[in-house]
Amino acid sequence: MAASNGRRVSYFYDAEIGNFHYGQGHPMKPHRVRMTHNLVVNYGLYRMMEVFRPKPVNAALLTRFHSDDYVNFLKIITPDNMHEYLRQLQRFNVGEDCPVFDGLFEFCQLYTSGSIGGAVRLNQQWSDVVINWAGGLHHAKKSEASGFCYVNDCVLGILELLKRHQRVLYIDIDIHHGDGVEEAFYTTNRVMTVSFHKFGEYFPGTGDVHDVGYDAGKNYAINFPLHDGMDDASFKSVFEPVIGKIMERFAPGAVVLQCGADSLSGDRLGCFNLSLRGHADCVKYVMGFGVPMLVLGGGGYTLRNVPRVWTYETSVLLGTEIKDVLPYNDYFEYYGPDYRLHMPVSNMENLNSKEYLQHVKAQLFSVLDDVEPVPGVQIKSGDASAMDTSADNAAAAPAAAAAAPVAAAVQEASESVSQAEAMDTNPDQRGTTDNKEHPAEFFPSGAEGGGAPAAPPS
Repeated sequence: MAASNGRRVSYFYDAEIGNFHYGQGHPMKPHRVRMTHNLVVNYGLYRMMEVFRPKPVNAALLTRFHSDDYVNFLKIITPDNMHEYLRQLQRFNVGEDCPVFDGLFEFCQLYTSGSIGGAVRLNQQWSDVVINWAGGLHHAKKSEASGFCYVNDCVLGILELLKRHQRVLYIDIDIHHGDGVEEAFYTTNRVMTVSFHKFGEYFPGTGDVHDVGYDAGKNYAINFPLHDGMDDASFKSVFEPVIGKIMERFAPGAVVLQCGADSLSGDRLGCFNLSLRGHADCVKYVMGFGVPMLVLGGGGYTLRNVPRVWTYETSVLLGTEIKDVLPYNDYFEYYGPDYRLHMPVSNMENLNSKEYLQHVKAQLFSVLDDVEPVPGVQIKSGDASAMDTSADNAAAAPAAAAAAPVAAAVQEASESVSQAEAMDTNPDQRGTTDNKEHPAEFFPSGAEGGGAPAAPPS
């Protein structure tokens, strides 16, 4: 099945995702993914792509990146027994931003399986674009939850892509810095991480323009720090030149695009001023390079706006126009009073001057000029022959020290999956079934809490 633009688009969704709840008053609401799917269905977009219900990944797959003890902790912790694990809760940073809730591990399995399963489809060349709006939880660390994220599906998806592709590009347009993904690949030249984010007294506090990677990964971490009020024109003026230069220099075999919706105007936790079109233009621009794409969700905390932008971006990826007037759907009342897809931006001041944006862009271009057109083959962490002992690297050493254990784990995981690839005849363990994957049961009748309609709209 091909979209109107000729690309084979696959879409991962599990109706159970909307049943998980972080707790009363918590800004992260998995229900937004169910709302997005409902709009996708009622716009008729599902007819233009293959829809899959991902097979939940097992715990062993999560330890390609995460530590065994952290994954085991996520498996056993529940609201009923958490009082018995007070030391572990503190050690793994689980409690406030990342609460314990019913079905926590199943939730992690669901959103991660779509990203790993999507990467498998790209590797097998069964799809050109794969969408998993439940994924994109980019803050999770090797042994620590962070920023509403428990398992880093972005890293696990990239590790799967590295089985087939020599170089993978990770692009992050969430308003928060993609720190978990950057840290994981900070010392390798096989993955370039690029993040456009709010910087300065803002979570997670990382992502300075001078953080460019370390050792073999030096110049392969690109950060564009931004201020409040970023609008469409300003974002386009920095996103397209920087990504264009990266595609020219780095030439990735696959792209992972994290589309956090908290960079939209009016987000509950955000402070940018992007419209749906401005956000989606980033997706459209990256898609124009024709490189296999894994498209993920991420942040987004104004419940009525997240489904709007992800549905619109689904239509962009399919190369089709959809009407501004929203079709009737299970959550129609959320979109009042205008009941339209596109919404106006605010009149907030843009604190990003043209001079500032130009200055940062020039700094990043200078970094990219030092990128080797063809990076080395192996993920390296500590190869003395490849180590740059310049003063710049000495200054970067403290930051790299924090990333070194994670990078070592990534190296070990990458090597192990490479060795296993030739012997891997059971795709069931990689989020697929019988080599094809079964279509999602995405029209459940009477789904708990409201689901997609019982039958496709005519």
